[in-house]
Amino acid sequence: ETEPLTSKKDVSDCNEGEDCKENGLLVRNPKSALRLVEDGNKVHPSQGDKGEAAQISNGYSGVQGSVPCNGMGEVEDAQCTAPAATTTTTTTTSTTCGAEGQQQLMELEDRETWSKKIDFLLSVIGYAVDLGNVWRFPYICYQNGGGAFLIPYTIMAIFGGIPLFYMELALGQYHRNGCISIWRKICPIFKGIGFAICIIDLYVASYYNTIMAWAFYYLISSFTAELPWTSCTNAWNTGNCTNYFSKDNVSWSLHSISPAEEFYTRQVLQVHRSNGLDDLGGISWQLTLCLLLIFTIVYFSIWKGVKTSGKVVWVTATFPYVILFILLVRGATLPGAWRGVLYYLKPDWQKLLATEVWVDAAAQIFFSLGPGFGVLLAYASYNKFHNNCYQDALVTSTVNCLTSFVSGFVIFTVLGYMAEMRNEDVSEVAKDTGPSLLFITYAEAIANMPASTFFAIIFFLMLLTLGLDSTFAGLEGVITGVLDEFPHVWSKRRELFVLGLTIVCFLGSLATLTFGGAYVVKLFEEYATGPAVLTVVFLEAVAVAWFYGITQFCNDVKEMLGFTPGWYWRVCWVAISPIFLLFVTCSFLSNPPELRLFDYNYPYWTTVVGYCIGTSSVMCIPIYMVYRLIITPGTLKERVLKSITPETATEIPFGDIRMNAV
Repeated sequence: ETEPLTSKKDVSDCNEGEDCKENGLLVRNPKSALRLVEDGNKVHPSQGDKGEAAQISNGYSGVQGSVPCNGMGEVEDAQCTAPAATTTTTTTTSTTCGAEGQQQLMELEDRETWSKKIDFLLSVIGYAVDLGNVWRFPYICYQNGGGAFLIPYTIMAIFGGIPLFYMELALGQYHRNGCISIWRKICPIFKGIGFAICIIDLYVASYYNTIMAWAFYYLISSFTAELPWTSCTNAWNTGNCTNYFSKDNVSWSLHSISPAEEFYTRQVLQVHRSNGLDDLGGISWQLTLCLLLIFTIVYFSIWKGVKTSGKVVWVTATFPYVILFILLVRGATLPGAWRGVLYYLKPDWQKLLATEVWVDAAAQIFFSLGPGFGVLLAYASYNKFHNNCYQDALVTSTVNCLTSFVSGFVIFTVLGYMAEMRNEDVSEVAKDTGPSLLFITYAEAIANMPASTFFAIIFFLMLLTLGLDSTFAGLEGVITGVLDEFPHVWSKRRELFVLGLTIVCFLGSLATLTFGGAYVVKLFEEYATGPAVLTVVFLEAVAVAWFYGITQFCNDVKEMLGFTPGWYWRVCWVAISPIFLLFVTCSFLSNPPELRLFDYNYPYWTTVVGYCIGTSSVMCIPIYMVYRLIITPGTLKERVLKSITPETATEIPFGDIRMNAV
């Protein structure tokens, strides 16, 4: 920067069709962006257009140059001449003014990166592998044809889930921004997607951590010689409590309730003290303390950024695999385990003709991999620019799917054992779904094994670690999004912002800590996040493939990885993945689930409330579109063109220098 303009170091050669760089700056012609919007769906110039780029000799980015700014973040044409060069070239640069320019500079100078590549991989695996892998996949698999379900599951993963997973990792790594500000570099009119993602993440945090509070309560209760859910002599038990594992000859009747079920419903949740969603009852102080401790752990794990959370996941992401292996070996040695495995994998080929099976397969792979929550964008934004995110996407998605499959064996070997002990069919034992499968059926099976206290402790520790790294990820998606959007306010106050966010999430969880909190958790799980996330990712896929341009996106990937994605990825991003998302969303909306939990049937008005909660996040998208068109000057056509054209450059790291990709 201190070299004179006539220094020989300022001279660089520009070959036709290649990027021209001087003093670490790569400049492309942004005017071609507007032209290409009219010609096709490509916002940025292609690789061939880079030959039009010219040289800037001041050693700074365009933000710092003396280029007139019109107040809208646009820069007029300017001529930059390199005296040492043999020709004079006219250039156009795109830049931003004021806060936006400072924001770009902050992003470049202060953005942290992962300490090690393995930190990133473990964080993504920890995020994708969560409680749903343990309870949701095994249940959906046996419900939809057993081994036959693996066919639609694999197809949906190959053509829907993995391409979307790869797309988000590539977007985050290239543009190095969170879920809100990244849209300034892709398609500004879709910026509302970022705000919608943040609201969805807050909804998830309000109920997901409550499930971990239940697991924490179980963990504390497990530090006894005799587990409290093994007998019917406790204060919370009723006359219907039947312990068929006792030495006495006990007959199982229609009204019989296991001690594990009564411990879960009457001691942990205390749902008998609530009449439903219209009468939730008081707040459970035991669960409140458990949740407070969980949020304390979460805060001190993520308050400093990915360099601290990247170390925590070495425990939270690897520990569950150790426990899964121990439980798998233990389950395989139980009497009747083969019955459960047979029930889990026995194929029912007729099920493949049912549309519901394919919808369930698509929904399962989508929610398992987790695009659309802003987490993949945030985590990938802390990668080094040339990190092989293609390889990362394949490795992490494969590990996630295999974990779900193996978890089925862990669950169903125990269900087979339960069926053997009850002298019932496996289908009768496996009727519990969701958290009940873990907190009632599996907990009861563990309680009646030798060394039950040991297995109970490690099982509920596993559930906690599975949930914790998913919570780290969800909140990091919000934190990165907000800090990148408002760096002048929060960039130096991350610890304070994270503290405020955890307090907000804790207060938002109070409704789920009531005696009827389990009903609220079920409502949020089914309506508040499912259709909203599907809608968000559908619009995200359309914005990237059709507005930003699939050719430009593939060029971005080539700049990072050195190779262009093949036709398979292009077809998936342009057509198959959006159709996949639209298919699942329409299927859900056309046939909303009828909610029932324990003996409580959800009234119709709760469905309306659920849809309102889900819509509240998605409404950010059309509201911002209208706002964007109103504040943009010009005719309607000019407003639309400006709103779908990227505002700011993406700074590309190149060793110790930076290059502008406009």
